[in-house]
Amino acid sequence: MDFRRVKDYFSWLYYQYQIISCCAVLEPWEQSMFNTILLTIFAMVVYTAYVFIPIHIRLAWEFFSKICGIHSTLSS
Repeated sequence: MDFRRVKDYFSWLYYQYQIISCCAVLEPWEQSMFNTILLTIFAMVVYTAYVFIPIHIRLAWEFFSKICGIHSTLSS
């Protein structure tokens, strides 16, 4: 595995991120604020999905199993 190519690839990805999000035209402190806010929002979305999607899947499974007449072993 060529670590130089991996480093260049991640550098290219970061450059693409800066161009797409227009971070390249921001000052360093503005880039820092933008990246912090974006990372915080992303972390909150991932946490919310981790906590609430299994609950919604279980409730949907119970709902559709009652409609179809399938007795679920998940509900007590």
